[in-house]
Amino acid sequence: MAYDEKILRRATARYDEEKQRRAEEFRARQRLCFAAAPRLEEIDRTLRQTMAKIVTNGLRRGTDPRSAIAALRAENLNLQRERGELLVAMGYPADYLIEQPACKLCNDTGWTEEGRMCRCLKAHYTREQNKELSRMLDLGHQSFDTFRFEYYSHQPFPGKNTSPYLRMEKNYDACRDYANEFSPKSGNLLLSGAPGLGKTFLSASIARVVSERGYSVVYDTAAHIFERMEAQKFSRGDDEDAEDDVTRYLKCDLLILDDLGTEMSGSFVQSALYRIINTRLMENRKTIISSNLNPAELGTRYGAAIQSRLEGEYRILPFFGEDIRKLKKK
Repeated sequence: MAYDEKILRRATARYDEEKQRRAEEFRARQRLCFAAAPRLEEIDRTLRQTMAKIVTNGLRRGTDPRSAIAALRAENLNLQRERGELLVAMGYPADYLIEQPACKLCNDTGWTEEGRMCRCLKAHYTREQNKELSRMLDLGHQSFDTFRFEYYSHQPFPGKNTSPYLRMEKNYDACRDYANEFSPKSGNLLLSGAPGLGKTFLSASIARVVSERGYSVVYDTAAHIFERMEAQKFSRGDDEDAEDDVTRYLKCDLLILDDLGTEMSGSFVQSALYRIINTRLMENRKTIISSNLNPAELGTRYGAAIQSRLEGEYRILPFFGEDIRKLKKK
């Protein structure tokens, strides 16, 4: 699973802030208890000294430190027992002044012993990723649960052998299954059709689910993606933000490239699009493209090589019907 470095830095910062807050709360708890029962502070200081002595004796050469270590451990246990009794008498749990990790799976490091991101840090990662996605998408309202079919006609659409309603049922099911079953074995999607038919809505719904499942998701418009790639190419390495953005486009688990075909065309755009599609296919990273153009029109605009990859490597979901935005105004 690939992690977006930009998002991971933010998530780690939030994670560390939360650890610091818990540490400050523990110190405040200590101060309160020490003020009420000075003996507790004496015990705490002695315990720390005892632990240092245990380590020193364990490292001492030329002597057998086992008896001394056993005596120190016995003293340590007696002090812990006394501390627990004092705390219980004050109305607190016996372990009230023992600093415990919030996550026992990783001991508050954020990573398991196997080197995988722990679920506690992953929760922060998902929140930060959703914040990033929300800058482009209305994740608060766009979801599979809020998708509405009543704007799609049950009447056969001109030139098609089915109705917009039945077509959208198939598109909806395909997108929902794609999101819920997303993995490195998933395919790629091309959402193709006129504006105002739900392509962005379903893309946002996929982004929400895949992100919440812990995968890295980047959503951006084609125009902005090509703009950042152009900045990265001609900056000669001076634009670190552009470098980071292009790395995110190429390396994330799922890239959602929206509104392909609305940007200014040119040879750079054609080569940039080929780089995105081809690199992600070769590295087995998944891509969703939405466009107002059909595959043949995309081939005319971007070339046969891109059309071949779209038709051969992407599942094409056609959208047709009346513009939902206009119907809502009516």
